[in-house]
Amino acid sequence: MEWSRIPSLPALRALEAAIRHESLSKAAAELNVTHAAIAQHVRALEVEFVTSLMVRSGRGVVGTADGKRLAAGLNDGFSTIADAVDNLRHQVDGRPLNITLTPAFAASWLMPRIGDFWSKYPEVSVNLSPSLGITDLRRDGFDLALRYGAGNWPGYQSELLVGSEFWVVAAKKLIGDQRFGCVADLSKFPWLMEDHMMELQQAIAREGLNLLDVDLKTMSTNSLVISGVKAGLGITAQPKSLVEGDVDRGDLIKLCELEQQGLGYYIVTQTDRHPKGLSEFVRWLRSQR
Repeated sequence: MEWSRIPSLPALRALEAAIRHESLSKAAAELNVTHAAIAQHVRALEVEFVTSLMVRSGRGVVGTADGKRLAAGLNDGFSTIADAVDNLRHQVDGRPLNITLTPAFAASWLMPRIGDFWSKYPEVSVNLSPSLGITDLRRDGFDLALRYGAGNWPGYQSELLVGSEFWVVAAKKLIGDQRFGCVADLSKFPWLMEDHMMELQQAIAREGLNLLDVDLKTMSTNSLVISGVKAGLGITAQPKSLVEGDVDRGDLIKLCELEQQGLGYYIVTQTDRHPKGLSEFVRWLRSQR
């Protein structure tokens, strides 16, 4: 193999992620780099190959015919590399379980509970990797993901961990002693929302409030959203599991509820991988429902 003929690996990863997500921002989040870095890598590849690999489409991007062919080959190649690395890792006794999950779910749901797991299973080491990007477990070497969605990820096993009930919450310093019957009554207040929570915005619209008609501020992470709401900067809707503790402590006030059938936080695993400690961790997660 003539490695001198192969472009830089970071550039190839950037292109594959951007075309797979059809978004420079989501590719940047997955690879933990900036939006500008992804764009720069793609431009460098287009100069090297003397062809367009990706074009803008609405608010996102889409691969050209050449770009899609290259991205498909890269995805296969990266998956082969990940499988080889994963197979070797699974032969090594005592390696930690690699868990990927969103930062908000890690901070609000898992961390207050993980001490119980450590006390019950001290022999199982767990490595937590909070990430906003949707991770390919095989390619990226993860044993389990805790992700929000409908549970329909082809090629993986998924099991509902926490249901889809959402609470609309605010700080007392923002709303005082006012009480509200439904979401539509909250249009006069500013709202805070994470960038990529389109499903939640649609659910709120079904309740009679179009967030395009209110003072809406979006933030890059849900942790920032929750911090802003606690500071009295606006209202938000959050999974019950993420804000129930804040409501119980009085840091936030529950205004009303939303229900999204079939959506929630899921335990996602590979069907053909059963590393040491995984069954114990899944069993413990089930006990925390």
